[in-house]
Amino acid sequence: MEDYAAKMLLKTDAALREYVTSHVQYREAAVLAALDELRRRGQPAPEEEALRPGLEAAAADQRRLDEAAEAARPQISRVATPEAEEAETGPALYSPVTVVLFSVPFTFLAGGVLLGLNLWRIDRKRALLGLVLFLVAYIFAIIKLLEWALPIYGLNSWYGPLFNLPPILAYVLWFWPRNFGSLSYRSRSWLPPLLVCFALAYGAQRFNTYMLKQQPKEVQQQFEQMMPKE
Repeated sequence: MEDYAAKMLLKTDAALREYVTSHVQYREAAVLAALDELRRRGQPAPEEEALRPGLEAAAADQRRLDEAAEAARPQISRVATPEAEEAETGPALYSPVTVVLFSVPFTFLAGGVLLGLNLWRIDRKRALLGLVLFLVAYIFAIIKLLEWALPIYGLNSWYGPLFNLPPILAYVLWFWPRNFGSLSYRSRSWLPPLLVCFALAYGAQRFNTYMLKQQPKEVQQQFEQMMPKE
């Protein structure tokens, strides 16, 4: 069964209202989840009192039909191949929570890579190209901003969170609703990308340390002076 409550968490207020006003076009369970989410946000739908009893009854009937159909399926059909499993439950994707959590400690690039893998998985090539162009333009903007800020403020610890925030908001509020908002999917394991990120971070730290030691002492002293004071 689809987790409509989780899907409604990602919907805008206008999208939730669309489920209510056009309820005949959607499954009753989805409309009920939209009503619940609107109420949770403190914006209960005026039509809720009139619609809810009929929706709950229809949803209960549909649930019984689904359970009966599932019980009647031949046992052999439940031995799922990867293709059959994907057809029934959707593709395996990194959830928006995973994308955000990877963007915080490993920078927005890590979250962008996971989001890009999702887009590739569902064959959204144009959206993937848009994501790549967005990241390239944003990195260019960061470089220009740092060229202005570093001579004035030096290195500051708030650069990371400040630069991470806009892409994270873009991932969650723009790319995800437009490409995955109505898609059923299975959550993909976050352990492999976590190990890759740790390995890359460790390698980058060792490389930076090595390269710094190759520089003249004057350059090393200048770098130490630029580091934020504790």
